[in-house]
Amino acid sequence: MSDSVSDCTEHRSVVTEAEVEALVRGICFKTGPPRLLGVEVEWFVRELRFPRLPVRPERLEAAYTALRALPLRSTLTVEPGGQLELSSPAAASLMECIGSVSADLDAVRAVLREADLGLTGIGQDPWHPPTRFLHEPRYDAMERYLDRTGPEGRAMMCSSASVQVCLDAGTEEPGPLGHGRRWWLAHQLGAVLVAAFAHSPLARGRHTGWRSSRQSLWTAMDPGRSGAPPLDGDPRAAWARHVLDAPVMCVRAPSGAWDVPDGMSFRAWTRSGTPPGREDLDYHLTTLFPPVRPRGHLELRMIDAQPGDDGWIVPLAVTAALFDDAEAAETAYRTVKPLAERAGSLAAPHNPLWIAAARSGLTDPELREAAVTCFEAAAQALPRLGATAEVQDAVAEFTDRYVARGRCPADDLLEAAGLNITGPDASGVTDRDQGTEHQLHGKDIRT
Repeated sequence: MSDSVSDCTEHRSVVTEAEVEALVRGICFKTGPPRLLGVEVEWFVRELRFPRLPVRPERLEAAYTALRALPLRSTLTVEPGGQLELSSPAAASLMECIGSVSADLDAVRAVLREADLGLTGIGQDPWHPPTRFLHEPRYDAMERYLDRTGPEGRAMMCSSASVQVCLDAGTEEPGPLGHGRRWWLAHQLGAVLVAAFAHSPLARGRHTGWRSSRQSLWTAMDPGRSGAPPLDGDPRAAWARHVLDAPVMCVRAPSGAWDVPDGMSFRAWTRSGTPPGREDLDYHLTTLFPPVRPRGHLELRMIDAQPGDDGWIVPLAVTAALFDDAEAAETAYRTVKPLAERAGSLAAPHNPLWIAAARSGLTDPELREAAVTCFEAAAQALPRLGATAEVQDAVAEFTDRYVARGRCPADDLLEAAGLNITGPDASGVTDRDQGTEHQLHGKDIRT
């Protein structure tokens, strides 16, 4: 959502349909031995003394003005609802990535404390309706587009936060570190990561029926915007077709409101009398939000923001271990392969496997079994990746507290709210009850 692209460019070098396909194939999967790692961590900014009160826009603006003056290694951006995001530079190791982001977060928290503000990690705002903080042409157009299909898009923009892990695409050759295997693994293992790290069971003070309400928003949105391409065949070809067939969110303008086409694919735009330019293609790529987005590297977007100051480290470490250590990657591949049958022919996140992960977390027996095996493989791989004892202990503690017990962080929130949700279908919420305006069947905890 915070992709950095020029808002509008007057010079347009027109691209044809064939050129778009060639460009996408060339820029979205850059192969080589996995060496680099990155993470993007999103947070809600909260009042320290009254955390359930929304922060006034003028206080947020003053805080962000102060934060932008910090000499951070990470890129600091602001999401439409005022969420703060830190995007790490590409790191040569897991510990380099953790060290740089941790130092930046320490600096950010120190500035926020001076204003009696703090950071909260949770996948979806549990108390407040979606309210937009940024009013820019991109987000005005995005809101108009997403509102056409329901309230979920606006909630995604303004009320959600995640931990996004960025991995090298992999090698050209087959095997555990090959790009084809890593692409497939990301979409199957992704459901296990959704379930293990689910941390957003509440909206507007009530249980939504999902352990990851944030993921339920993506499930309810237009598959052309939030869905993955089919996993059969060459990843480059599949992604190129997906980009061409995805609907155009908006057409930028030098001034004033941007046009929001109704039902025009990028392929249709290239065949029109006013075809897009290369800059329009670059921008179009930033408006697609699949669970795994190829951007030269692979951006895994399915993990909820985590509790605690350092909760983000565990999903980063586990994911890095399961992809970048060849032995752990092979174990993860064998473990999740049977889950592919459950996913069926539908692409993530709209298939039964991903829906079960978001709704049930690790109360789902198959997902729990897969998570136990994968976390064990990650724990064995972390020393080989140079992880410190502190990081290994954090992963072990998470495994003992949640994975081994068939729990996820969402279960802590439900228990704190006095909700006894013990099984995968305890809520009785139907598949359509997925947006900001859920028909909520849980106990009202606003009092």
